[in-house]
Amino acid sequence: MTVIDTDMKNLILFVFFILMAGACSSQARLFNVLSYGAKADGRTDNTRAFQKAIDAAAKQGQGIVLVPPGRFVTGVLHLRSNVNLHLEENAVVLGSAHRIDYGAGPASALIVADSQRNIAITGKGTIDGQGALLLKDIYRMLEAGTLQDAEWKTYNPWHQMRPEERNRPKLIQFRHCDKIDIRGITIKDGLCWIQDYKECSHLTIDSIRVKSTVMWNNDGIDVVDCRQVKITHCFIDADDDGICLKSESAQGRCEDIEIADCTIRSSASAFKMGTASRGVFSNIRVRDLKIYDTYRSAIALETVDGATLENIDIRNVTATNTGNAIFLRLGRRNRAAPAGILRHVYIGNVRVEVPAGKPDKGYEMEGPPVDGAHNVFPSSIVGLPDHPVEDVVLENIEISMPGGASRDTAERAGDSLSEGQTFIPADSVHLVPEREEAYPEFSMFGELPASGLFVRHVKGLRLKKVHFIFRKEDFRPACIFDDVAGLVIDSL
Repeated sequence: MTVIDTDMKNLILFVFFILMAGACSSQARLFNVLSYGAKADGRTDNTRAFQKAIDAAAKQGQGIVLVPPGRFVTGVLHLRSNVNLHLEENAVVLGSAHRIDYGAGPASALIVADSQRNIAITGKGTIDGQGALLLKDIYRMLEAGTLQDAEWKTYNPWHQMRPEERNRPKLIQFRHCDKIDIRGITIKDGLCWIQDYKECSHLTIDSIRVKSTVMWNNDGIDVVDCRQVKITHCFIDADDDGICLKSESAQGRCEDIEIADCTIRSSASAFKMGTASRGVFSNIRVRDLKIYDTYRSAIALETVDGATLENIDIRNVTATNTGNAIFLRLGRRNRAAPAGILRHVYIGNVRVEVPAGKPDKGYEMEGPPVDGAHNVFPSSIVGLPDHPVEDVVLENIEISMPGGASRDTAERAGDSLSEGQTFIPADSVHLVPEREEAYPEFSMFGELPASGLFVRHVKGLRLKKVHFIFRKEDFRPACIFDDVAGLVIDSL
């Protein structure tokens, strides 16, 4: 028989009561939306019930708002500090298919938070924006004149109507928030950016699935002027950029960001920095991306509005059936700001297979067609005459190109281009237009005289173990370097 002294008994009892109090407290912090009147019938508007549960959890100090299995329709929800919206497996939060539920003016996102802390959306459930149904209601309102839109009937590259972005709700929009955890969920069928995180800090996005191809501008994840961000183990199938970092403020910073172990398909670019590029992008680390069926670039780094983009480290990227491998651009679209800075970039261990045809052909919403016939565009690194891209290393790169370019196609492309451009042979590279104010994308310069890599206005470039494979003969030289200082080639 073991004898326990009085002090030991008191200690055991104390620990027991602490554990019991914690268990009771945990139970008290669970807020099931069914207890607040929600109905999982796929028809009832549960906005008020969900918001009551969220507000009750916030009033308690912290809480888990539980969404059980079922289909719950809801309008705009405001997430509060110290609240986790947890979607159980087979729980589906359906965004309202009525445009008016997102506001009479510019559309609110479905789930919003502003200046909140310790917020989360977790679980194995789904957030479904019901984009196709919502779009029908938007068109109904536009035809009736009850919703104002200056763009919806104007021409776009797809020759289809498209309501302007302010009339198409995002699914998640968090601003000025700290300590955010988005984990495990599936997000689908929005009409605009799927997730928009602006001026947030300590953001973690892990093991989520995004599938949204019902409308253009469906970026999978947008991180705007955020710090301390980690995005891991995600699957993205988006009709616009897959994972995109942006800076919308000259005082803003996209800083200390890690992206790893993600799979991306995009009808634009898979991993992109820009196009909005006004502040600073710094200390960005990307690892282990798998990319497929992507229309534009596997990797696109762009500063065109005055931003400083520096200290970028990208490694271990495999891309198949992708329209372009690597695109780095320093431009000056924003004439009101000084030209930006693009420097200190390392890209290593990259394998890309570029097809002869359109890589996202057959998807619900394809990327825009390029006017006229053209040969396959090379990768490019292009700065400005007085503002070069600086200090770039490409190491252990293999890019498989279709080849098969023809002079006839190049000449036809020249005839169809604007600004008086004609076919440019390799000995007349100075005729390639600068286009410093143009929207940045891999096809922006028109027909290029290089087949693998076009480099212009760069100071400090090292190519180490860079390998281009041409599956058919191509009349163009593999690489062209124009106005490049400090070029080091080690095994090309």
